[in-house]
Amino acid sequence: MGGKVIKVTVNVGDTISEDDEVAVLEAMKMEMPILAEGDGTVAEVKVSAGQTVEADQVIIVLK
Repeated sequence: MGGKVIKVTVNVGDTISEDDEVAVLEAMKMEMPILAEGDGTVAEVKVSAGQTVEADQVIIVLK
């Protein structure tokens, strides 16, 4: 689902696990946590707070 990024909760270099919150998205006046799809280290953060995103857009790159 597309929406507006309210906050990004990870930084490049952070080690995260599957289902960790990586961002919070606002859509249809509701805030929804965006969870990591797998384990890894954050290699790139492709969005920032306030940015509008589309469904299926990559927002975090893990390595």
